[in-house]
Amino acid sequence: MGKRLDKISEELKEFITNQKIFFVGTAAAEGRVNVSPKGIDTFRVLGENKIVWLNLTGSGNETAAHLLRNNRMTIMFCSFEEKPIILRLYGTAKIFHARDTEFDEYLKLFPKVTGSRQIIEMNVDLVQTSCGFAVPFMDFKAERTTLNSWSEKQDEDRLTDYRKEKNSQSIDGFETGILG
Repeated sequence: MGKRLDKISEELKEFITNQKIFFVGTAAAEGRVNVSPKGIDTFRVLGENKIVWLNLTGSGNETAAHLLRNNRMTIMFCSFEEKPIILRLYGTAKIFHARDTEFDEYLKLFPKVTGSRQIIEMNVDLVQTSCGFAVPFMDFKAERTTLNSWSEKQDEDRLTDYRKEKNSQSIDGFETGILG
């Protein structure tokens, strides 16, 4: 059954490392709540209370817009195999862009992925597990290659133009900070 913890244990770190998908939840004080699925090898546990994840260029940028207005974030992992577990990490986060020195330092932790747009650092203040008894069994087939394939076809100018058009504001009109 569920537990509340004040840190990410080694057992939970191993669980996180083995997951193929995680979900990020953010919200500004007003507007829409965003829940976004993330995949690929883009998540790292840096310590008992600190994680980072590599945010890739996509069709929206809600997380960035929300964190500039309200730095609360929840990350959720679900086990679709073996032992049923849901893991939530609660905390506060900040965003680093390519113009920030932290971005380059953190980027070294991940495999090279064209289209890397931001790195989010989160200080975890609560770790919660719950049973996951109603989460279905699902088999991992493969990573999708569509995003990487698309990004690799873009040069830096085209990625910048795309981000200006699709990533500079949230669906509620909040600035994302991607343009500097």
